[in-house]
Amino acid sequence: MNAVAPDLLRRRLLQGAGGSLLAASALGAAGAQTRVPERASGQPMPELARPLPAGPQRRLGWAVVGLGNFALNQMLPSFADSKHARLVALVSGNRDKAREVAGHYGVEDDNIYGYDDFDRIAENDAIDVVYIVLPPALHADYTIRALEAGKHVLCEKPMAPTVAECDAMIEAADRAGRKLMIAYRAQYQAHNLEAIRMIQDGELGALKYITSAHSRNTNPEEPADQWRLQKEMAGGGSLFDIGIYSLNAARYLSGEEPVRISASIHSDASDPRFREVEDLVLFRLEFPSGVIANCSSGFSTASMNRATAVGADAVLTMEPATDYYRHSLSVSSKDGTRELGLREDNQFAQEIDHLCECIRADTTPKTPGAEGRQDVRLMLAIYEAARSGRTMPFESDYRRSREELLRGYAIVEALKQA
Repeated sequence: MNAVAPDLLRRRLLQGAGGSLLAASALGAAGAQTRVPERASGQPMPELARPLPAGPQRRLGWAVVGLGNFALNQMLPSFADSKHARLVALVSGNRDKAREVAGHYGVEDDNIYGYDDFDRIAENDAIDVVYIVLPPALHADYTIRALEAGKHVLCEKPMAPTVAECDAMIEAADRAGRKLMIAYRAQYQAHNLEAIRMIQDGELGALKYITSAHSRNTNPEEPADQWRLQKEMAGGGSLFDIGIYSLNAARYLSGEEPVRISASIHSDASDPRFREVEDLVLFRLEFPSGVIANCSSGFSTASMNRATAVGADAVLTMEPATDYYRHSLSVSSKDGTRELGLREDNQFAQEIDHLCECIRADTTPKTPGAEGRQDVRLMLAIYEAARSGRTMPFESDYRRSREELLRGYAIVEALKQA
């Protein structure tokens, strides 16, 4: 007699005797002891590895201000992976483009705004959060107006070109009783969070120094690069645009704030890209513990995206460190090199959901206005150190604890279990 596949036998049993046979009697030789259900039936809720996402009506409504390359290709698609947010409104200076985008994302035509009628968002109760994705020179204006309209704000980095504007944004959030978060996506990304934990837990031995480099070749023919080469819009050149990744990484990997800064700036005067903004910036940060960070940024080189932390016992390397979609984390020691095979997560959705959770729980975001202000202060100090040619002292009362640095680490645990 030919063996019958268990699933086929189960179907035959269900078809026979009015579907009421017991599996135990029919499958006795196989030792099965479970009843074959007569019909499909619901099962009790199992123990969940992750919480269920919020339902559509409980998700916070987001408006995105600025429909450039980054918003269209990175942020807007990430709402599909968010558990707590939904896209409900768009703000753009090009209404035809906004209508086309709205059609793809199910945004109602009445929820499309221009820059000239932006303040009407105050009348729209469906909007809980406004995400500012504009050139840095416009951040303060639109952030303050969104806060005054009663909305919470996620603002792209750098926070603003000046410390005074950062202060005005923070004060506006305090007056309005709303959350202000700066979009440091890497601080919500699993590989970076795991790197912070490993350093904080001493897995490299005593931390000695950090290197971090972010550079790329700008193209003035590309609309996304045109405003980046205008100081009035960008606030600065490579340092403000991508050097901020090197700077921020040095701060969250060390877990400290710099006390001394030295720097140099190098730009080719014959290159029309650098008539207004700087190209290559090399800067050195000294931290209270004695840790040194050597960092760089550039607008005229092949792409670099790297961060390294060197300890007494091991070296941690992330390359790419702050990419949009791919990351690598390895640790080298006397025992060899091992790759940490973390699964990729959607860092954009993670930062969106973090702000939503902070709004619901009425807690301060991991990367509040004070975090953005600190980087702006430091970048302006780097410029000053480069101009003076001296090592400049830097004083700050801004500090973050280990717990604050590792907020969101549950992302890593979930990915390890997945």
